[in-house]
Amino acid sequence: MTRSPLPSRTALVTGAASGIGWETARLLAAQGCTVLVHARDAVSARDAVDRLVAAGADADRLEPVAADFTRLAEVEELARVTAAVHPVLDLLVNNAAVAAPERHTLTGDGLEISFQVNFLAAYLLTRRLAGPLTARPGSRVVNVSSSMHRTASIAWNDVNRARRYSRLAAYAQSQLALTVFTRAAVPADSNCTAVSVHPGICDTALLPLYAHEGDPAADGAAHVVRLCDPATDIRPGTYYDRTAPSPAAPVATDDRTVRRLCKLADRLVARAA
Repeated sequence: MTRSPLPSRTALVTGAASGIGWETARLLAAQGCTVLVHARDAVSARDAVDRLVAAGADADRLEPVAADFTRLAEVEELARVTAAVHPVLDLLVNNAAVAAPERHTLTGDGLEISFQVNFLAAYLLTRRLAGPLTARPGSRVVNVSSSMHRTASIAWNDVNRARRYSRLAAYAQSQLALTVFTRAAVPADSNCTAVSVHPGICDTALLPLYAHEGDPAADGAAHVVRLCDPATDIRPGTYYDRTAPSPAAPVATDDRTVRRLCKLADRLVARAA
C-alpha cells in the first residue's frame, strides 16, 4: 500500500533577518517547509529572503513578512494577515529579540523595549495565531529563550523598570517572561505543543550580553530546528538547554505565576490597543 506524502509544513520564524532566526529559516526551508521570514520592515524581510535564496533555499518556499515589534498594532496586523493567508500553521518560532539598551527606553506603546519585543510581541502573536496553530495535529511553538532567565525576576509593580533600570535585568526579565509564558502558550487540550529553548551562547547581536565569544549562529539554530522536527519527542511546556530538557527557574513552573503573567500581558495589550 502506497502511503500519501506528508503535507508540507508551514513555519513562521520571527526575527529572521539575521543570526539564529535567519539560520533557522534556512534549515527549515532545507527540510521542505514553507517559511514565513519575518523582519522589522519589508526591505529587511526581502533582503533576508534574497540571502536565503543565494544560500541555496528554494524561493518558492520563502515568504517575506514584516512587522515592527515595538508597535503592537503591527503585531496584530501580522497575525491577521498570516491567519488569512495560512489558515494552517505548523510551526511558530518566536525568536525575535533585542538587547536592552544602556538607557531606559520605551516603545511607542509606552512599554520597556526589551519586555515588549522579546516577550509581549511573542505573547500577542501566539495568542492571535491560536486558530492556525491548532488546525492540524503536530504543530509546535518554539520560544527562543535564554539561560539568563534563571537570574531574573519580574518586577510586577514596575514591569517597565522605570524606578531601577539595568539593561541586564530588563533583558533577563523579558526572557523569564517568555519562558513562563511557554507553559500557557497553547491550550492544554489542543494538538499544539509549546517549548522554550536556550540555543547556546552564539555569535549574534546579543552576544555582548553574554560573553566575548560564541558559537556560530547556525549551531544555535540547529538546536531550535531539532525541537521543530516532528521526529523529536518533546514535553509540553518544557525548557530545553540546547538539546536536553533542563530545569527552568522555579518561578517558571509555578501555575500562579503563569496566570499572573498572562493577566498582566492581557492588560498591557489591551492598553496599547
